[in-house]
Amino acid sequence: MNQYYYPANPHIWRGRNDGDDPSAWRWHQVVKCLDLDKMALPALKEGEKAAVILGFASDEGVRRNKGRTGAVAGPTALRKACANFPVHFDTSSAVFDIGDIVCDDQNLEAAQAALAELVSAILDLGYFPLVLGGGHEVTYANVSGIKQSKSVGDNWAAINFDAHFDIRQPGVEGPSSGTGFYQLAEEARAAGKAFHYLALGIQENSNTKLLFDTAAAFGASYIPGSDFHLDGQNKLIQSIGEFIDSRRHVYLTICLDVFAAAFAPGVSATAFNGILPDQVFLAALRQVLRSGKVVSFDIAELNPAFDIDSRTAKLAASLVFEVMQQVLK
Repeated sequence: MNQYYYPANPHIWRGRNDGDDPSAWRWHQVVKCLDLDKMALPALKEGEKAAVILGFASDEGVRRNKGRTGAVAGPTALRKACANFPVHFDTSSAVFDIGDIVCDDQNLEAAQAALAELVSAILDLGYFPLVLGGGHEVTYANVSGIKQSKSVGDNWAAINFDAHFDIRQPGVEGPSSGTGFYQLAEEARAAGKAFHYLALGIQENSNTKLLFDTAAAFGASYIPGSDFHLDGQNKLIQSIGEFIDSRRHVYLTICLDVFAAAFAPGVSATAFNGILPDQVFLAALRQVLRSGKVVSFDIAELNPAFDIDSRTAKLAASLVFEVMQQVLK
């Protein structure tokens, strides 16, 4: 395997044991850890649903973007927060944890390429990639893998729950956690293709006018965080539905800094006025998931170094739970 690959650690997946009956199982009893240096992912039977958990242990992009580093520990913290969840998905489904891509030498571009290669292989085998960040530099890596995949290719749209557009032009240090969608938009433009991008939860005080102008120039769509309220829920759901209808496949990413700091203190850049993880947000998330078009998912910016009582990790885990429920139902 690639030098940036580290196998899964089975000791992370521990928790309460209520018995051997499948109705009493928890995630730590069904997730199978796999070392790709020793064994490949097994072939799936026709119609079989399966998911692969893959970490992206990197915050090099956050460092380059002048954020608070620490998200490199996010994948491990998130696994621990998920381990004790009860199993409500189909227990005949296969769920593998294949470990992490780790950026431990500041060579972000090489680590992103390694993750892209794995995501592409996972998709082509028929599995659903569930990628745990790490900084939001995971976006460029994940989508690069989607684009390389024979099963998905270029017919995709991106939906990003985020306080920020992440559409900055790379600076002197190169790509960062804030440049992913700029890179993807430039690649689409160079190929003469449209760029389909919807950002949900954008905060005006977290993005310069230049970033709003850049998003507009690339044809990106956005819904501000101020629209995430009960009175605007129907319009929000309608807008998401109309966007999803435009493409065959959807890449979904959630940056945890989209949420108010009281709910997500453990992120690289907190937002005091972020959205609430309430029923309006869940309705929007479920609208995306229930479309049946999501082919890959990642969650970014969990920074355990600044978390309080594992508050952010538990929130992130609950979102992973929502995704798994839909993927393996």
